[in-house]
Amino acid sequence: MQPPSAQAPLADWLDWQLRLHPSEIELGLARVRAVGSKLRILNPTATVITVAGTNGKGSSVAMLEAIFTAAGYRVGAYTSPHLRRYNERIRIEGAPVRDEALVAAFAAIEEARADVPLTFFEYGTLAALWLFARQYLDVILLEVGLGGRLDATNVVDAEIALITAIDVDHADWLGPDREAIGKE
Repeated sequence: MQPPSAQAPLADWLDWQLRLHPSEIELGLARVRAVGSKLRILNPTATVITVAGTNGKGSSVAMLEAIFTAAGYRVGAYTSPHLRRYNERIRIEGAPVRDEALVAAFAAIEEARADVPLTFFEYGTLAALWLFARQYLDVILLEVGLGGRLDATNVVDAEIALITAIDVDHADWLGPDREAIGKE
């Protein structure tokens, strides 16, 4: 399946990514690490804060983003899912990234990817890191997707990890109880 061109609209890239990988969830860092390494985005110079947990991740990221921004820091934030537009997932200094920036990120990822399969979420995570690497950010906020050690957001080492409330969720992937999920 051929990728869209670098001039294709964002909607074409998103549709293509959804069809590309047969599994919606496939935990593991090897694929993301391989592509991220080629893109040279795995060692951000900004302070990285990862936010994990069952509920409250998005709210925590929004509050941290507002606090750091009010204090004069340049902030990049990555959250999911989006409410209305995919662009909301990646914000730089409080503003969702533009379609053209996302298309450029996806085209760069596709060039680096070669035959490495990526999930929809992994594409988004790599796009966020690629876009953040092109800014002079002080802080990067990453909301963990499904959770656990093998979530794509954990491809970069965070200086700070914030864990919100833990409850039994995604038990098929993370474990049958709070203790197992918390360990992940």
